[in-house]
Parts: sequence; structure tokens; C-alpha cells
Amino acid sequence: MESNTPPIWSSPEDETPQPPRSSPLRLVRHSATFLGVSVVSGALLAGMALPAVGALGLSAKNTAEGFDDIPDDFKTPPLTQATQIFDAKGGLIAKVYERDRTVLTADQMSPLMRQAQVDIEDARFYEHGAVDPKGVLRAISKNAESGTTAQGASTLTQQYVKNVNVEKAGDDPVAVREAQRKTLGRKIQELKIAIKLEEDLSKDQILTNYLNITYYGNGAYGVEAASQRYFGKSNKDLTIAEAATLAGLVQNPSQYDPKAHPQASLNRRNTVLDKMLENGHITADQAKEAKAAPLGLNYKEPQNGCITAKAGMGFFCDYVRHVVKQDPVFGATAAERKKLWDQGGLNIRTTLDPDKQAAAQNAVSSNVRVTDPVSAAASMVEPGTGKILAMAQTRPYGLSASKNQTVVNFNADAAMGGGNGFQPGSTFKPIVVAAALEAGLTPVQEYASPNKLEYPTVKTCEGTWKNTTKPKAVVPNESANEQGPYQLKEAMALSVNTYFVQMEQEIGLCAVKQMANKLGIATKASGKPLEEVPAMGLGVEEVSPLSMAGVYATFAANGKYCAPLAVTSITTVDGKDVPVPAAHCETAFSADTAKVLNTILNGVTETGTGRDLGLEGDRQIAGKTGTSDKKKAAWFSGYTPQLATSVWIGGPNGGVEMRNITINGKYRKEVFGADGPGPIWRDAMNQALRGTPKQTMPMADIPDPAPRKDPKDGDSASGSPTGSPTGSPTGTRTGGGRTTAPGTGPGRPPANAPASAPAGAPAGAPAEAAANAPAGQHD
Repeated sequence: MESNTPPIWSSPEDETPQPPRSSPLRLVRHSATFLGVSVVSGALLAGMALPAVGALGLSAKNTAEGFDDIPDDFKTPPLTQATQIFDAKGGLIAKVYERDRTVLTADQMSPLMRQAQVDIEDARFYEHGAVDPKGVLRAISKNAESGTTAQGASTLTQQYVKNVNVEKAGDDPVAVREAQRKTLGRKIQELKIAIKLEEDLSKDQILTNYLNITYYGNGAYGVEAASQRYFGKSNKDLTIAEAATLAGLVQNPSQYDPKAHPQASLNRRNTVLDKMLENGHITADQAKEAKAAPLGLNYKEPQNGCITAKAGMGFFCDYVRHVVKQDPVFGATAAERKKLWDQGGLNIRTTLDPDKQAAAQNAVSSNVRVTDPVSAAASMVEPGTGKILAMAQTRPYGLSASKNQTVVNFNADAAMGGGNGFQPGSTFKPIVVAAALEAGLTPVQEYASPNKLEYPTVKTCEGTWKNTTKPKAVVPNESANEQGPYQLKEAMALSVNTYFVQMEQEIGLCAVKQMANKLGIATKASGKPLEEVPAMGLGVEEVSPLSMAGVYATFAANGKYCAPLAVTSITTVDGKDVPVPAAHCETAFSADTAKVLNTILNGVTETGTGRDLGLEGDRQIAGKTGTSDKKKAAWFSGYTPQLATSVWIGGPNGGVEMRNITINGKYRKEVFGADGPGPIWRDAMNQALRGTPKQTMPMADIPDPAPRKDPKDGDSASGSPTGSPTGSPTGTRTGGGRTTAPGTGPGRPPANAPASAPAGAPAGAPAEAAANAPAGQHD
């Protein structure tokens, strides 16, 4: 093998005249120099340590006897390869890799490529054993004659062994340096392995392994990746000139880089062609024609990682990466799972539905601009399976802040590549209802629901929560007109805060927390524990859209909760199946509870805060609006029997108050769940469900409450109070259960409504919750 590796020591010239270069003394001196270099290269001195092979050129068989069996890694090295991630219909989402490599079998490789590599690196490869005595002597002579140590004598098998050691070192720089150390002990060890390999593997097998492991520059490992990188074609389709170009790269991929140094690459290619002609593997005419050809590059920049995913799919791609690195089914330890991912060579089939993904991405992108101060995210989940069908957000996947890119997945929890989540506001209230119904409360449960309420003493899983702040913390309803008593149906439709706090008081916070756990919310999105404070039921515990989509999918699936599922199958490149996480579903609550939830949440979309969000074809839907304190987050989570979608809109870091704000080119005085994320939900669901059959939900028969007296009417019972969902209200209900004069538009509070609700933090709540709670989470 030719080498440009400098010697580790030199023999400085004396000031006295030197003997002629060809003289015996001069030859001995340069031979001695090469002896030192050979210690480094592992050719000569290692061969001398094994004279039966190195000096006599005998078979390695007897000499190798007594060696320990070599590790299987050297026979069939676990080469890092590219992993491909596919959507549910087989479309490629992205190709990810630590090292871009596609392993080929011998018959998948170009015979021209195989021959060119042998001719330039080790022309006598098929004639010698692990050591080539003639090559060693030739190198000594040529180096002595030239006065340099430019020519080495390592065989292709020895090079292969060294490459395996480097490959096994992975991305550990210390291990890589150790694998490349040029010491006598290491070179003898490598030679022993090379001798054993020559006994255990055929020459063709060794060459195939070599061509799959070798680095060809520009991030391309192995001949297939190199062929695709430089010529945009499969290795088997290479021309003579192209095969020679690639073969010439191995000695020094940087120096002969055809993209950076085209003339050097061309010269090197022609040297390879000369070797192929010299060894009789091409004709003179073929060599002449190949030399006359230009380099003919069709260079393809390395495309790696989720950043290369199809538009909008980068975050789901990253979610899949977190699944493989965290789920115990892929390895008992984090190190084992990382090794599986880094090694690659996987074909991962996922749950992502490309049509629904397009629907979700179109909806968020057409309603919120990338340059807006807020962002939007939407997750779609299939009820009854937990399959993640879509995961979209306005901010694109990437590292450029100037382009408003991010690698934070707003749809997911922090552990899965997301952030710390966002307060879900009133979209959390149905969880309180599920807990209450399972505790035995009826669908016509009524509470006094005053306009304002001091947070009451409430039982928790570990004791009692008491309102000890001075003055005591108060929860308000949104409008001065919202004053009970209310029953469940109208309280949900109008999203009456005090009603749900009183419900929590009756059933206890432990029941609410336990129900949240059953619905997949075991912690906050940040991973911190849920806090048992009365404002919990009003949505102050930060969660992710994917978690809320899972909650509402459970409502749609008659109480069957299924953990989020992203991966359906994995096979290796050689067709072996890799175990994947199984679907995990459990009953969170009864079918009767589900019927009640369907009914009251359908009421939200028919007569309540979400009544303007109907779908095409008059599909039956159910859902809930939500807006956090100070309008820092707005939500709509809803479902049909076959699809649940949760949409969030807010500041990417949670700090943008959506008042007096311009979104998608339109000025907004305030943003509510019904008029911010609501239209995104409607657009996404319409596109996703278009052409699918309409389905109905099982419903409960919940009577409407009797007409209540308006306090202004004294003893008269002539009608319902303004804002009640029964009777004929004098105003029009809009986005957040608010009463407005006709024509004031959705989400606009009445002129006599308080500018802002009084705020106060429940005593005993950690500072993190106190900063945001419990002024009331509204729609």
C-alpha cells in the first residue's frame, strides 16, 4: 500500500559528504529508517515477530494455531449504517445516521470497484497471506532509493483490521486515538487478528468487509455511500473512471477529494487506471477512454438527521429517536439503546399518517405565521389505539434562530424532545368531571357556583390543602353575569370556574390527580410532579398537546386510554425483526362516564364556547376550549369517534400575553380558545376527515336544568339569566362562555365585564404554580 504517513523519527544527515544514494551504505541507512516506520505500520517487525509468515511466507494456518479465537466483530463487524424512518404508508420521512453507510453484499458491488481497490491498495492481495513479504522488501527498496518513507507495506487485510478497531471506537475520541496508535504491541495484535482472519474468511469476504467499512471522505463510509455521494448512483452502476476515482480516495480522502481538489483527484484516478492496466484488469483502450473522461461528479450533499425530514415531519422524526433511546424494549440500559440507534441500519415503520400530517401542518401554518410572536402546535391521535397520526407546529425544525427555527417539539413532553409544556386552561375540566362521575356524582350535579369564590379547604392524597393566604385566594368566573346555581351540562358549556372548584371540593384533589394519571398525565410536561392545588382543575399544570390529545382520544374511545404509539415495526437492513413497544391500553373510566362526557362536550360545540367550530357535513363532534391566565396560552381539544386532535397556540417560551397582538396579519384584542386554536382545529379536522364516513358517539340522556330566576326579576320566573344555555338569553354567547351584545364578535367580553379577574395564589402552592394560578383559567 502506498502511504503518505511521515516517519515517527528521522535520520538527520551528517554534515560530512554522504555516500551515493545507491551505495550499500546508503541503502542500509534508509533500510534502517524504514525498519522504524515498519514498527509503526505493523508490516515488517510484526512479520519478524512471526517469522513463519513474515520471513518465510508460509501458510498462516500453523502459525495462527494457539491464538485466541478472534472476536466475531472482525468477521462480521457491526457497521454503523443509515436508519430510514417511514410513515404509515411507506413514504420516507428521513434518513438518519451517525455514519452514512449502506452495507452491500459482494454481488451487489461493482466488480470494477472491487478490482480497482485491490489494484491500487494491494495488488497481490489474492496471492499472499496476512503479510506480503515481497511488498515489504519492495517498500524497503523504494524508500531507500527515494530517501523517503512514502511507501508502506500494510496489506489490505491489515488495513481492514485497523478500520474495524476504529469503527468499534465509535464517536469516543479517546478510543479512536487508541485504535490509531502506532505502537509495536498494537500492530502485532492487529497482525495476529489479520492472520486469523485469513484462515477463517475467504479473500472475497475480507474484501467485501473492507469495501463496506472504509471511509471515502465527505461523510461517506463504504462504497455504496461513496457512490451516491460523488456520483448520485448505486455502486453497481459505476463506470471504470468513476470506480477508479473512488478507489483512489482511500489513501487520503481529504487530499484527493474530487470536490475540493479536482485536479489532484483526477491525477490520482489516472494512477489507479494505470495500475488496473498494469495488472491486466482493463485494456489499453479502456484506460485511454477512462483517462479522457472528466471527473463527471454528481455530488450530493450529506443529508442526515431529522432536519432533512419532509416538511413538517422533523419533530415527529425526533420523537421517534427519543422513543428508541428511552423505551426499555430497545435495551435494558441507556447505553444499549444509544448503541442500537447509533449503529443504525434500521427500517422504522411509524404511525404517522401523511395525509393527516399534511392536514395538521396546513392548518397551523395557514393560521399562524412563522414570524408571529406566537406559535401553534397540533397533535392527532387515533382513539382506541394511541397511534400518533400527526404532529405539526408552525416553527420549523432547525437550528437557525434567525429563521425562527427550533428543535423544541411543542407537541411533546420535555423527556421526548419537547419543552416544559403549557397551561391547558379549561380543557382540563373534563378530567375533573371524569373523576367526579367515577366517584358517584350524577350528570345533573348542581353547585351554587357564585361569581367569585374563596378557594375552599380540599382533601389531597396526602392530607388537606388549606387556603391560608392573606387575603385569601379567590377564584372568579369570567363575567359578572356568570352566577349560579349551575348544573354540569351548562357549567361545562359556559366553562364556569367556581362550579368545578366546588366539584373538586366534594370529590377531593386526590381523585382528580389519579384520574389525570389514568389518562396519561403522570407528571407535568417538564417531568415535575403534579401539584394538588384547587387550581389544578382549572388547568394550571403545564402539559403538552400530545398528552391532551391522548386524554380526548380516551373520551372518544369510551374510556379506553392508550399510551401514545409512534412505532409499529422495525427491521434491520438484512430483514431481521427488532422488537418494538407494544400498544398499551387500559380502561380509565366506565362506558357510562364516557357517554356523559360525550354529551356535555358535544354541548360545548353546539351551544357553548365552541359552537362556531362545526365541521363539514355536520359531523358529530365534542370538545372543550381553554385559555390560560393572562392569555398566555389558548387551546381547543376535541374529537370525533375516529380522531382526536389537540391544538395549542401561545408564546414558544410561554411568556407572550395574547392581548393587543397581531397574528397571521390580523390584529387581536384578545385571544381565546374558540377564536385562536379553535379555527386551526376545525381546519385540520375538516381536511383530515374529508372523504371518511361520518360516525356517531354514544350519548347519555341528560335533562336540561329547569329555567332559573334572574336575580333582577325578583320573584318572577319569566326566563333564564343572561348567559344561561336554557331559555332565550338577551345576548349572544361567544368564545369563552361570555355574554355579549349581539354583533360584538366572538371572544369579546361585554362592556361591563371586569378588565381582568382578581388573582391570588393558593396557600401552600409552590412558587412555580403561584406565579400563574389561580386567577382562573378561561376559554
